Amino acid sequence: MDIVAHALWTTVAGTAVRHRVRQRVHLGWAVFWGVFPDVFSFAIPAAVRIWWYASGTTRSLMPDAHSPQRFQYVWQLYYCSHSMLVFAAVFGVVWVVAGRPVLELLGWGLHILIDIFTHRGIFAIHFLWPVSSYGFDGMRWENPWFLAVNYGMLMVVLGWMWAKARRTPEYGKPAPIR
Repeated sequence: MDIVAHALWTTVAGTAVRHRVRQRVHLGWAVFWGVFPDVFSFAIPAAVRIWWYASGTTRSLMPDAHSPQRFQYVWQLYYCSHSMLVFAAVFGVVWVVAGRPVLELLGWGLHILIDIFTHRGIFAIHFLWPVSSYGFDGMRWENPWFLAVNYGMLMVVLGWMWAKARRTPEYGKPAPIR
């Protein structure tokens, strides 16, 4: 799924979690973790390509078939940041260190769950990496019909949340810690 949709779905989920737990959930950090796997995987090569383009090293922002394979490490970053096993290990370590579950990190897990079903081909998520390279061949998030349904659902859900917040002033605010 695209990064904007990940941010919006993480906002929806984070707002829902805020109402169910007696712990603060910082939506900004939840959204950060919700987009983290893609930023971690693609920010460095994107910045390098932009620099090469701006400096005249390349004529296109897109890699071509004649370019050397300079970014092979990106696949390892992609597999690592989109692995449920890596996420679970990090979540567990942070829980032990913090002495409580850091719920904002669940945005990362949500990202992986969504991507399992919305990626295919070379971008199929190896969600059990490094134990397995199995990738479920889901639907393509770039399909126009999927984009329309996804953003339509986001508009409905966010509209409902907005209407509820207008009727109930405490909606959207963190639950009090007792």
